[in-house]
Amino acid sequence: MLVHIEENLREAQQALQNLMNNGEMLSQIEAAGKQLVDCLRRGGHVYSCGNGGSMCDAMHFAEELSGRFRKDRKALGAIAMSDGAYLSCVSNDFGYDQVFSRFVEAHGRPGDILLGISTSGKSENVILAAKKARELGLTNILLTGRPGSLLAEYADIEICTPGGRFADRVQELHIKVIHILIELVERNLFPENYGEN
Repeated sequence: MLVHIEENLREAQQALQNLMNNGEMLSQIEAAGKQLVDCLRRGGHVYSCGNGGSMCDAMHFAEELSGRFRKDRKALGAIAMSDGAYLSCVSNDFGYDQVFSRFVEAHGRPGDILLGISTSGKSENVILAAKKARELGLTNILLTGRPGSLLAEYADIEICTPGGRFADRVQELHIKVIHILIELVERNLFPENYGEN
């Protein structure tokens, strides 16, 4: 068993190193951070979505902003599209591919942000949400794990984190990026929480 533990940690370490060495993606993370800061400073909202583990990441992102990350501060307008009753209602009436786009249509306003997460970049419901967000004047920040994905076509900012053969490494990088984005927001909007003035 130990050999598999070590192999997993080496793969994760290599995936993280690859991201650290990718100047283009680091610039995309920085650009996404700036967009989030500007949106939330203006009182805008960020809506996040994904499927399976990516939905869990979308929820994690939203609760860290609307709740707290490291220290207490003002709540920020972030909402994950994860309400079970809503998802089952829209799935039943319109189809699962519509669950996120309907939410964006109902709540999104120009200047808001959609954080769409798809390790494959092929999730139809995330693609349709990004398409609807673009129509309504939202900024699309999209986390993917495969270069040249269908989802990337709708990105204002794409953060693509190839992690290897399977989605788990991609998801590990996505949560790292999400934590960085949240910290960038806090450092800019609440510098006192980081001993900065």
